[in-house]
Amino acid sequence: MKIQHDISLKSYNTFGIDVKAKHFISVTSINELLEVLKLEENSDIFILGGGSNMLLTQDINALVVHVNLKGISIVSDDEDHVIINVKAGENWHDFVCWCLEHDFGGLENLSLIPGNAGTAPIQNIGAYGVELKDHFVSCEALNVFSREIKTFTKSECHFDYRNSIFKQELKGTYIICSVTFKLTKRAHVLHTSYGTIQNELDHMEITNPTIQDISKAVVAIRKSKLPDPKDIGNSGSFFKNPVIDKLTFQKLAEKFEDIPIYIVSENEIKVPAGWLIEKAGFKGKRFDNYGVHKKQALVLVNYGGATGDDILNLSKLIQNTILRIFGIEIEAEVNII
Repeated sequence: MKIQHDISLKSYNTFGIDVKAKHFISVTSINELLEVLKLEENSDIFILGGGSNMLLTQDINALVVHVNLKGISIVSDDEDHVIINVKAGENWHDFVCWCLEHDFGGLENLSLIPGNAGTAPIQNIGAYGVELKDHFVSCEALNVFSREIKTFTKSECHFDYRNSIFKQELKGTYIICSVTFKLTKRAHVLHTSYGTIQNELDHMEITNPTIQDISKAVVAIRKSKLPDPKDIGNSGSFFKNPVIDKLTFQKLAEKFEDIPIYIVSENEIKVPAGWLIEKAGFKGKRFDNYGVHKKQALVLVNYGGATGDDILNLSKLIQNTILRIFGIEIEAEVNII
């Protein structure tokens, strides 16, 4: 375990923003993590996971602790279900693939989401009609200040749409070390109605899909719409889909008859932020070395050499324009650092 100094974080964030960490260390065990926290001179720390859901706008004048805990294990199982624990540093998609290889169902719709397992609960990641909370059991997290490990149950995490207690009240207080899920071993429940999954399955000429088929369809859809961070810097969906009331929607529908929606409740309607951004003329728009992706308006991209402020200012321009045209506020999904 060695502390490095003045380290570029370009390869540690999917936007590829080239900022520096004053100090940097990668930890591979809870004991190493505890050792780092005990160092008095390193009381000011910045926790870094997969770097997939953040926008770095400045150098980090602190000790950046890269959580690199690895391991996947079966805690218990019966004829129908299996309880699996995954360490925080495991790549999320690799974990989903591991589950599929063992025919464990539940997470297939969350295939190819960037980032690590430890940061997934913070965001309550979701895609194509499934959210992490649907199969979440608990997570182990280390208190930065007391250095005690606490197990958070599903109810204690206060999961909401792309939100959790770790993103709100307990932000910066806990480091998630592992996550536990309950998945199916048989009689898998398939979610094919959201988005274009069924269309992709039809294109693949699959009539009786397996969980592996669902994953392949999701991967194909995501690859057709979303740029690979290895090729173009991005953080996936930059904005949350806004939820509006029925009256607001009715007024919008009078002006925009083609507005797509998803019913959340009797008086709550979710509007795709990507549609709003595209309708406002931003899809595919490029500003020098950064812009909005040509295939998916939700994705802001760094073509190479852009700063975090470049991306941040673009996001604010989009937010202000959406508010002016539609009267809707859209929130950033990524964490602005």
